[in-house]
Amino acid sequence: MTSRDETIRAFLDAAGWGDAKRGPLAGDASTRRYERLHGPRGAAVLMDWPRAPEAPVPSGQRSYSEIAHLAVDCRPFVAVGDYLCGLGLSAPQIFARDLDAGLLLLEDLGDTLFGPAIDAGHGPDGATLDEMYRAAIDTLITLQSRPAPTELPIGDGTMHKIPLFDDGIFRAELDVPLDWYFPAVLGREATAAERETYHALWTDLRPLMDAGPRTLFLRDFHSPNMIWLGNREGARRIGLIDFQDALIGSRAYDVVSFLQDARKDVPVAREQAMLALYVKRAGDALFDFDEERFRAAYAAVGAERALRLIGLWPRLLKRDGKPQYMAHMPRTMDYLRRNLAHPALAALKTWTEAHMLPRD
Repeated sequence: MTSRDETIRAFLDAAGWGDAKRGPLAGDASTRRYERLHGPRGAAVLMDWPRAPEAPVPSGQRSYSEIAHLAVDCRPFVAVGDYLCGLGLSAPQIFARDLDAGLLLLEDLGDTLFGPAIDAGHGPDGATLDEMYRAAIDTLITLQSRPAPTELPIGDGTMHKIPLFDDGIFRAELDVPLDWYFPAVLGREATAAERETYHALWTDLRPLMDAGPRTLFLRDFHSPNMIWLGNREGARRIGLIDFQDALIGSRAYDVVSFLQDARKDVPVAREQAMLALYVKRAGDALFDFDEERFRAAYAAVGAERALRLIGLWPRLLKRDGKPQYMAHMPRTMDYLRRNLAHPALAALKTWTEAHMLPRD
């Protein structure tokens, strides 16, 4: 049987990169591995993503990856990446691919991630944070200016069907704070009555999240997955590296992910300024854009996302032994409070203040 390393070497040889120097690059998931390549043809990135077997689940049930529509191999990455490049956005170009082996040779977009720039207060090329944030808003407007594609070609004659943000994902995410925040932080299980009321509140709020035309959203449009390419122009200055789990749903989703970054503080003044910029540009460029409807969707999507993260951080602590993520809890609580200030979320605000939010 051919070893994985032999398969990779054969792939690189066939692509003309067999003589490149290879070095490890930080990965982003347990089934993905990356290497940075340097050779006569320049720099590139090897994505090594063999399809992993699904974890066993009880008969008749679906795995979490199925419920959440998470990519299990590189095909969705290829389909969405090619689409983004076709829009003129800076997803990595694919130099070579072996889909069956789970190997891609990608354009190297560099290491200038948004996170360190946010910490420093500017980009390494002297770009201001306002300039970087504005370019990211340009990226979202470009992405949302096209009708949401229902399926995208993979390049091997097959198609990737873009999943919807459906009720399965929605309900699974709602359960995360109930299943983890309550026992890990509050020291008790959520009662059946609390679960029923919480889900009922969100049943009423779901229409706000779904209001307006649907768009393709990248799902993880935030600092760890954004690279600053200051030598490019317009929206192309934002390098995109994590989009394989893209869904169809609310225009507000990626805007919230970016302006309420789970891992970096976004001051209220910056959030509101960039939100106003998005609203202005969306009003000029997007079909059937309604500011009042969008702001209500932004608050509802933001609250749902914040509550999911409030459950995710304790899950990473208790289940996965990763206590460092609890450092994000105060920031996430702050984002939740910002969203709950919207009048449309008054009933949810009352419930969370009574059952979840710590007393000031």
